[in-house]
Amino acid sequence: MLEKINPTRTNSWYRLSDHFDELRDRSIIELFNDRRFEQYSLSFEDMLFDFSKNLVTDETMDLLRALARDCQLESSIKDMFSGEHINETEDRAVLHTALRMPEGSPLTVDGEDVNKQIWEVLRQMEKFVGELTSGSWKGYNGNSIKTVVNIGIGGSDLGAVMVYEALTPYHSTGITCQFVSNVDGNQITEVLNSIDAGETLFIISSKSFSTIETMTNAHTARQWLLDQGAGEEDIKKHFVAVSTNEQKVKEFGIDPRNMFVFWDWVGGRYSVPSAIGLPVMCAIGSENFFEFLQGLHEMDNHFRNAPMEKNIPMTMALISIWYNNFFGAETEAIIPYYQYLHRFPAYFQQGNMESNGKSIDRAGGRIGYQTGPVIWGEPGTNGQHAFFQLIHQGTKLIPCDFIGFAQSHNETGNHHDILMANFFAQTEALMVGKSREEVALEMKIAGSSKDEIKELSPFKEFSGDRPTNTFLLKKLTPQSLGWMVSMYEHKIFTQGVIWNIYSFDQWGVELGKELASNILKELEDGEPTENHDSSTKGLIERYKSWHQ
Repeated sequence: MLEKINPTRTNSWYRLSDHFDELRDRSIIELFNDRRFEQYSLSFEDMLFDFSKNLVTDETMDLLRALARDCQLESSIKDMFSGEHINETEDRAVLHTALRMPEGSPLTVDGEDVNKQIWEVLRQMEKFVGELTSGSWKGYNGNSIKTVVNIGIGGSDLGAVMVYEALTPYHSTGITCQFVSNVDGNQITEVLNSIDAGETLFIISSKSFSTIETMTNAHTARQWLLDQGAGEEDIKKHFVAVSTNEQKVKEFGIDPRNMFVFWDWVGGRYSVPSAIGLPVMCAIGSENFFEFLQGLHEMDNHFRNAPMEKNIPMTMALISIWYNNFFGAETEAIIPYYQYLHRFPAYFQQGNMESNGKSIDRAGGRIGYQTGPVIWGEPGTNGQHAFFQLIHQGTKLIPCDFIGFAQSHNETGNHHDILMANFFAQTEALMVGKSREEVALEMKIAGSSKDEIKELSPFKEFSGDRPTNTFLLKKLTPQSLGWMVSMYEHKIFTQGVIWNIYSFDQWGVELGKELASNILKELEDGEPTENHDSSTKGLIERYKSWHQ
């Protein structure tokens, strides 16, 4: 079971604090020599991870690794992979890594071989997708299915959306997917207005089959299908479920044979390799989906077996802790220079912030140090014309991950060279900056007067020393996407262990749900608005008067 170690009371933390005082005023660029890139980069298959543009030395990395050892990281990894109940607040194992183990790799947890269970579902998914793509699965009007609409929220939506979008070049089945997550009726209305009822199949993704947002959307879709001319007996032709609640699935009208199960040891934000990924398999086919699982598993093995000095997820996590806990950086940006990854930052915004946004340690005490940072990002080069100003010249330190690919799926003119020129230039510019003297010289050469130089040079100065990690991959494939997803998952796990928090529960989302349930009765049943603060009460009353 995970050790309950306060990281700030370890010897390595005290040594890191002293080391920080020695290093904090140095610049990144002065650390560079001809060998720095070689010393501060790691390779995995067709992926290169360059962390040389960080304010770290050999001593920094040695001390950070000592911190990981002091916090029992290696034994914690063994506990997770072996199925120990490391999610102690819910008394559950944490086994998203089991979802991508090869078929026939026994893993016994609580007396059951979970690998056998997993592959039974994967083969069920494969058979189902085969029926859709062959045209043998018909809608109520006899037409084949052309559109799949996934209805879920949170972990039952974000991962599937991200992977579906990322692997657009591998859409090969003729099935188009749409996704509905928001209970805002505008989203499902627009989706329903864009599809043909007789050629559409809905996947309802809800473990309990009671999530209010998901089931509200599901019942709206059900009624819409009936309004289009389908009968009650046709529901089973147009709806399948990803759930564990067979009774509620049957009550909805779905054939239990078309229920795809998953397990309580899979957190929603880690569940896309499970049946939650069914819409992805519908679009890319089973072969590409299994390649995605292979990539996940390969990075799992790297994280589990590679020494700390060569371990990419561990290194990512330790550098992040260095900036979060010693430099006081409260935010990190993920910036993929590839449009197909436009939902990748949002996916790991959830992955990181829902996992490590905790202020209570594993012993139940209040934490007196920083835990999870704010995660955000957008694709380059769009971000350069939006928020890079703040990263370059603002008052906040924002470590950034840059993700790029040597090969594009669409070699259109020189687009990719222009994209990647910006990719390389931004990490260099963030580190090197531009001194006021350099600005003055450039302005002088351009013919600016002394007064102009004096007036404008402060605004054109860049301080530099803005840290970045760079991930350069050969090509975005199902396999390499798997590497990246697993890599960030294990970064999050590593940080949670060191911060002495439980990364696999999310109690923080429950209070709002409870209050919303009570308020809904006041909105729908006309119950008096009571037991609220004056602000909430006033807002509800105004809504009710305007909504009539």
